[in-house]
Amino acid sequence: MRSALWTPSEDRIVHSNIFSFLKYANQITGRYFQNYNELYDWSVSDIEEFWKSIWVISGIIHSHKYTSILKNKAMPGGVWFDGAKLNFAENLLKYRDSNTAIISARENYPDINISYQELYKLTASVAFNFRKMGLKKGDRVAGFITNIPEAVISMLAAASIGAIWSSCSPDFGVLGVVDRFGQIKPKILIAIESYFYNGKKVDYIEKIKQISDKIPELEKIIR
Repeated sequence: MRSALWTPSEDRIVHSNIFSFLKYANQITGRYFQNYNELYDWSVSDIEEFWKSIWVISGIIHSHKYTSILKNKAMPGGVWFDGAKLNFAENLLKYRDSNTAIISARENYPDINISYQELYKLTASVAFNFRKMGLKKGDRVAGFITNIPEAVISMLAAASIGAIWSSCSPDFGVLGVVDRFGQIKPKILIAIESYFYNGKKVDYIEKIKQISDKIPELEKIIR
């Protein structure tokens, strides 16, 4: 058997989230889980009790609690936390302090650090403008965008309204983008005009035009 490449120190283990969860699981079950494997065995032998504990310890923000944890245990077809209502963005934005939420590093641009407080304000601003554009629950927003803070902020803003977010890399060909976005008929497209790769500027303005021409449902393109 191969030896482990790395093993965490005892101090790192006892200060980890999984160790905190292990202690909590012991407390609510009266059992004595000692390691990850024993927690895993519990998660598949007592599925509903396990996921109930995850719901509680994670502190999920919700407007309606679930009526059942797992309805119809056949997979696929199971219904998880039936009756629960929550907002994905509200949970991701529950911290609003000065701690760092996003670190962004790109070619030819200075690094960007965004705190949770700043992320909340930026998301609220974008969501406000989305609403001014007529975006509502159930509408779709597409992101033709690289892995930058604007992508995260736009996703959170859409989710906060109850809209559906879909994205793809600008490296996709036009037909690949249209195949993906055409299925959901987005109302708004968030698109990046260019970025630098290996010292070279890559321009996407023409590709954006081709994509917009092939998705008639688009009402607004934000570049």
